[in-house]
Amino acid sequence: MSGSLFQPFAIEQYMSENEHAVKYHFAESGVHPLTYSELFELASIDTDSLFATLVDYPQVNGIQSLREKIATMYEGTTAENILVTIGASEANTLVAAAMLNPGDNMVRFRPTYEQLSGNASNLGFEVRSVDMIESNDWALDTDALKQAVDYRSGIIHVVNPNNPTGRILSQSDRDAVIAAAANCGAWIVADEVYAGTERDSDEPTASFWGDYDRVIAINSMSKAYGLPGLRLGWLVAPVPVIEDCWRRHEYATIAATMFSMKLADAALEERAREKLRARAQLLIRRGFETFTAALDEHPGVFSVVPPQASAMSFVKFDLPVKSDEFARRLLKEEDVLVIPGSRFGVEDHFRFSSALLEDHLKAGLSRFNSLVERILAGQ
Repeated sequence: MSGSLFQPFAIEQYMSENEHAVKYHFAESGVHPLTYSELFELASIDTDSLFATLVDYPQVNGIQSLREKIATMYEGTTAENILVTIGASEANTLVAAAMLNPGDNMVRFRPTYEQLSGNASNLGFEVRSVDMIESNDWALDTDALKQAVDYRSGIIHVVNPNNPTGRILSQSDRDAVIAAAANCGAWIVADEVYAGTERDSDEPTASFWGDYDRVIAINSMSKAYGLPGLRLGWLVAPVPVIEDCWRRHEYATIAATMFSMKLADAALEERAREKLRARAQLLIRRGFETFTAALDEHPGVFSVVPPQASAMSFVKFDLPVKSDEFARRLLKEEDVLVIPGSRFGVEDHFRFSSALLEDHLKAGLSRFNSLVERILAGQ
């Protein structure tokens, strides 16, 4: 059945249509990934034991040892509060299906990663947007939040740290989200995949878990851990919510793979976990400096609120082209891929990921600046 009301996932559609043949891929949202051999060495994985594992169905909600390790990262939880999913993407999809009831709306902050809100929209629910304020370092518009939330608001969705801006919510913004949710009994769904990718602190961004009794926290191995190919995520929630999502998980995917669960189990051992986060932060901090130095070659053209976390920058530009045209020309003429701001509903911006190997990043930025020079010259 053709779905005239179906809303494609604009960001991921753009990526999947353009990313695999491109030479300079600056559109990804995580750090440069590890190889399997690098992971095996970093996490001291016994490959003989790993390769002796049966290629079989794993425990559907996640193997016990993995869920126990994840639970240690969230105060007051046990393995029963954890559901292992195929990436954070499945976790978002399950939450949209399980946690919204007929007549509900959900509230999101814009710009944002629109997977959860897109799922909600495609299920027929109203999605309300509250714009973040770029001139105030992408802080929340708390007055607009109060106006957006009402007694039918089932979910307030937070991506913290934010994608694409890298903003970490201030304590006052966190308090405003919790107060808005408590006022109407909404669930706070907190996408926390960028916790551990901080630029100015070695302390991971605090989870919303434990700050309010209706919180669902979502995370994955993709961003702070540099292991996106594992396609391994999880959600943390009260046990009744876990059971509701688990039943839908059985319909959607049955389970993540045994191999991914075993590797994630090893990577989340405390020592390995800290090494992976330290690696991510090194790439993020060095890459941002290289990126902003390249932007500074064109004074007055680019401005960016420095991301507090994540591998990404959401850059505003002053050029005689719109974001789609800028991104199209970068791809066609320079083999460089970025995400146009239009895909986030914000024009005259682009998202750029810089937590990459230094030589590759510099070579791609040279091409990026070549196009900028031609545009400024009227070409």
